[in-house]
Amino acid sequence: MNDNEKIRISRFLSLVLRHKPSEAGIRLDENGWADVGELIEGVRNRDRNLTMDLLREIVATDDKNRYAFSDDLRKIRANQGHSVAIDLKLKPVEPPEFLYHGTASRFSTQIQNEGLKPRSRQFVHLSSDKKTAVNVGARHGVPVIFRVHARKMYLEGIVFYLSENKVWLSSHVPTEYLELLPPNQ
Repeated sequence: MNDNEKIRISRFLSLVLRHKPSEAGIRLDENGWADVGELIEGVRNRDRNLTMDLLREIVATDDKNRYAFSDDLRKIRANQGHSVAIDLKLKPVEPPEFLYHGTASRFSTQIQNEGLKPRSRQFVHLSSDKKTAVNVGARHGVPVIFRVHARKMYLEGIVFYLSENKVWLSSHVPTEYLELLPPNQ
């Protein structure tokens, strides 16, 4: 299988396990887990040649660690980024002093006026470093970076979680905790 086909299958898995399980004819349980056998069959029914070996390879080599298997390898789920209502059983975690959010410059005025909202997802996604935030923002256009005063938020009662793949999550980030960083800072 060529790399383009593997990428195409991985993107489809992301869609199915985070947003639209019905695209593969599967259901996610209340914690976001899907039966691996049903997932493989459902993906194959969508003209994509998924095998257990390929699924293991995708999970092991995904650059963002998007997926996790259960200990017995019978279930799989996305680690974060869901737009469907699930409970990942995340535990609140104290964040570092600052976190970062990368986005396209065309959204910066709206964010400065409204804060960060999860939109179609369950949580706002934050990075622990500026480099990752720049990479995230660049996927959507010319990137801008917001520094989030996370520790201050936490001390004032806003909860943070850390997903299995090390993405920081919060229900929202009000404007008073945001600082738009100048380019190249």
